Amino acid sequence: MANASFLCMKHRFVVPLATIVPRKVFIKDRKIIYTMNLATLYKKAMDFEFLSLEEGMFLFQQAPLTELMYVANELRKKQVPHGKVTWQIDRNVNTTNVCIANCKFCNFYRIPGHAEAYITDMPTYRKKIEETIRWGGDQLLLQGGHHPELGLQFYADTFRQIKKEFPNIKLHTLGPPEVAHITKLEKSTHKEVLVALKEAGMDSLPGAGAEILVDRVRRLISKGKCGAQEWLDIMHEAHKLNITTSATMMFGHVETLEERFEHLIKIREVQSRKPADAKGFLAFIPWTFQDVDTLLARIRGVHNLTTPEEYLRMIAISRIMLPNIKNIQASWLTVGKQTAQLALHGGANDFGSIMLEENVVSAAGAPHRFTYKSIQAAIREAGFEPQLRNQQYEWREIPQLIEEQVVDY
Repeated sequence: MANASFLCMKHRFVVPLATIVPRKVFIKDRKIIYTMNLATLYKKAMDFEFLSLEEGMFLFQQAPLTELMYVANELRKKQVPHGKVTWQIDRNVNTTNVCIANCKFCNFYRIPGHAEAYITDMPTYRKKIEETIRWGGDQLLLQGGHHPELGLQFYADTFRQIKKEFPNIKLHTLGPPEVAHITKLEKSTHKEVLVALKEAGMDSLPGAGAEILVDRVRRLISKGKCGAQEWLDIMHEAHKLNITTSATMMFGHVETLEERFEHLIKIREVQSRKPADAKGFLAFIPWTFQDVDTLLARIRGVHNLTTPEEYLRMIAISRIMLPNIKNIQASWLTVGKQTAQLALHGGANDFGSIMLEENVVSAAGAPHRFTYKSIQAAIREAGFEPQLRNQQYEWREIPQLIEEQVVDY
């Protein structure tokens, strides 16, 4: 589709014969000519029908931004009728920075034996959790690297000890790549590992490490992580175990537009296969590649060239392509306050967490920060009522004795 030449005549476009053939076509001069009507596709989206890859790409490339955002916003109103913008208070704490995955976009990890390598100990967890509670948080997002010596017992013991000392703290932990890594170390199965982690205190599974769920891309940027199908298989297994999850997309690097849509469709298909009583993917979070000092930028010359308009198109098309995922989150951390505020009018209904601590994406140049007061002010400034939530998207009251964190990192 990248080489297609578009005709500005009733939204017709011409593509070479070798490319993907849509359902209804006619052939003239060895080219396929077909008509996609924007109004028809808008109606299909508004009826919560699954758009095909070709239809989604056509909307992304041809629909005026205002119309695309309007359709996505109308879908948001139907799926989230209370009209509030939800947000969260949690803290991203890293279990370890030791990793052998060697992702080309990550500045956070250290190789085994590095002078700056660490494994977080319980005194550190205690201090961070006590601060988190004081600042109004109810959850830790626990993630780290692919440490070659930390297996299932380490994580299960860590979760149990945290839950023993802080039973009200929720643990949004690891991600499919880490589950895959632990599974390999243990010579076990995804199901056995997930069951053990859930029994030890895992409350939910983040959508980390998705990047782009196409193996061509993964070989270029995150070769040491699990492949696309294993990521999807782990999420499906989690859904069967009634572990709620989220899904993400990191875009704006080496992927093609078509590969972004492959990613969306794969996420949608996994969600459609979840058990009826499972929540599955509670949210989808697309965010932009952060390129500061990364290997992708320094060695391959890959830079994040995503414009605010392109990000807004991705938010809108995410809402349209994923009618079976209720919550679409705006990534203020990577695109900033103003673009994230606009996204609330184009399909997004959630502002995510204020992230009392975040070390991974920030290490690649994400500079934006919120406190519990400033995130609410930003939501109101965008014209919405803010609503504090937990990881299950259940509403919370702001604690009476909350302290505002001093952002100094």
